[in-house]
Amino acid sequence: MATAPTATASLRELTFRGTILGGIITLVFTAANVYLGLKVGLTFATAIPAAVISMSILRYFADHSVVENNIVQTIASAAGTLSAIIFVIPGLVMIGWWTGFPYWITVAVCAIGGVLGVMYSIPLRRALVTGSDLPYPEGVAAAEVLKVGDAAGGAAENKAGLRTIVIGSVASAGFALLAKLKVLSDSISATIKIGAGGTLFSAGLSMSLIGIGHLVGVTVGVAMLVGLVISYAVLLPIESQNQGVGEDLSDAVSAVFANDVRLIGAGAIAIAAIWTLIKVIGPIVRGIRAALVSSRSRREGVTVDITERDIPINIVGGSILVLLIPIGLLLWDFVRGTVLQGNATGIIAVSIVFVFVIGLAVASVCGYMAGLIGSSNSPISGVGILVVLIAALLIKLTFGTADASQTDALIAYTLFTAAVVFGVATISNDNLQDLKTGQLVGATPWKQQVALVIGVLFGSAVIPPILGLMYDVFGFVGAPGATEDALAAPQAGLLTTLAKGVLGADLNWGLIGIGALIGAAAIVIDELLGRAGRFRLPPLAVGMGMYLPMSVTLIIPIGAFIGHYYNRWAERSGGAVEHKKRMGVLLATGLIVGEALFGVVFAGIVALTGDDSVLAIVGDGFEVWAKILGVIVFAATVAFLYSRISKLAAASGTVTTTDENPKI
Repeated sequence: MATAPTATASLRELTFRGTILGGIITLVFTAANVYLGLKVGLTFATAIPAAVISMSILRYFADHSVVENNIVQTIASAAGTLSAIIFVIPGLVMIGWWTGFPYWITVAVCAIGGVLGVMYSIPLRRALVTGSDLPYPEGVAAAEVLKVGDAAGGAAENKAGLRTIVIGSVASAGFALLAKLKVLSDSISATIKIGAGGTLFSAGLSMSLIGIGHLVGVTVGVAMLVGLVISYAVLLPIESQNQGVGEDLSDAVSAVFANDVRLIGAGAIAIAAIWTLIKVIGPIVRGIRAALVSSRSRREGVTVDITERDIPINIVGGSILVLLIPIGLLLWDFVRGTVLQGNATGIIAVSIVFVFVIGLAVASVCGYMAGLIGSSNSPISGVGILVVLIAALLIKLTFGTADASQTDALIAYTLFTAAVVFGVATISNDNLQDLKTGQLVGATPWKQQVALVIGVLFGSAVIPPILGLMYDVFGFVGAPGATEDALAAPQAGLLTTLAKGVLGADLNWGLIGIGALIGAAAIVIDELLGRAGRFRLPPLAVGMGMYLPMSVTLIIPIGAFIGHYYNRWAERSGGAVEHKKRMGVLLATGLIVGEALFGVVFAGIVALTGDDSVLAIVGDGFEVWAKILGVIVFAATVAFLYSRISKLAAASGTVTTTDENPKI
């Protein structure tokens, strides 16, 4: 376990300027994550790019410090990760219960769930951060970036890092612009007939997917590829046999994937999430005991190092209980004036207990998984499936027999309740990474925990209008009035389907069971590989590869392999190896941010003009050439970027090494 440096009281840490800067960065990264999550069902960790931007700006102010920069990245990353609440809340629009996103209600759901997540993660810090050997890849990387930036020669690395983010962002946004101009295509697809059924082939030519693959790494990339093969090479051809493929092969096979194969993937993800929870119960109990001991020591006058001072456990517990009151009010307001109003007391009471108990469970699962494989490879999808299934079953049992209109209302109520728990999950998925970074740079935990709350509030204010813009311009697949350009919002669609299936009593539990068996097999294989000290096969990533579209899962492993070979180059090249690897991480981040921010800007343009083809300069007759050009330009751009950044990394690494180790 790493030894934390000792913080000093003289260093500026939680400052007004740092808070404002964190809020500004929040706007950018939250917008990017909302768009990316709705498009492909994945979000990215924002700690490292936020740290680089923070250091580049605060360097011009007096008395800046590594712990102040840590606070900035903590605020920005907390707000950015809260955007993963979009994995469930669009479901209320998809089923037609909402016609948009009411601002203050959406803010309240995000804020209350997020703050509850911060409170739950505080005792988990001792269990899963200081008291475990979990690697926390992104938290450790962010700490290294902060420490290098604070050292002699850090200015050169900050400059090179910021330049790398900009290069990646411009290239990614430029490719996305060319796609909207229709000069080139950003996807290729085909349908393949197999016997009386078929399968699909699709690849999304998205720079952001290359970046995501680089960040999650080759182990997760291969696991997702395994899931893809299971779904598209095995399950889909089998499930689509004699399913009307003679009429329209593409539509029929797509329907089988959406209705059957993805449910099998959901079962695999669910069993992986349960296994994760089982593995972390022991550390959670030990962490809570340690937090109680520390709090008692401070009350008795024993000096506790500032790097071990959390928000006191009595305040944490009191805050959790107090937050249950507005949760109850939100649930009551949701059912007020609906067909559930006269019979809602029971389900509201059960829902409050559900949020209280399951909140701690999902915080533990998400925190553990973030520590194991990083926040970018978020376990929220799998946890979300469990949350919705359990919530729907409890609400159905509590409410009893319901007619058709009451069933529709119960589906909406289940999604709304799950959204609060999702707020807990999203924050826990990121908070422990930030607290690991704080441990390594000597931050004060309670100040960082306050910063996490601030980040939640910033993110809660930003998410609703961006969600509304995305819905007004693109719409969501499955929602009323959705167009062919509608955003997939895959997790929200899946969770909505599950809620409908449980409450409507038509969920195919057999398919869920098949997925659970596949997930169990993946768990056994992963454990055996782990004991042998060999390559791992994360079962959650296998499940994600099974239920996400091939257009996503095919490109992410390619990005993972590119990142792997880039890191191999960094290791073989000699000198400033970690700096070179960080430059690759920053390039990957730029690829994600650039495309996502262009998507937000494009949404604004479409909202103003009412025309989603407003930028097109060529017609449909150019479609074949556009696909050919798309593949060529995509591959050439990725190759050029990694070549360019490797040269920049080598040059800036030489400068940094020279500055840090001057010749005598």
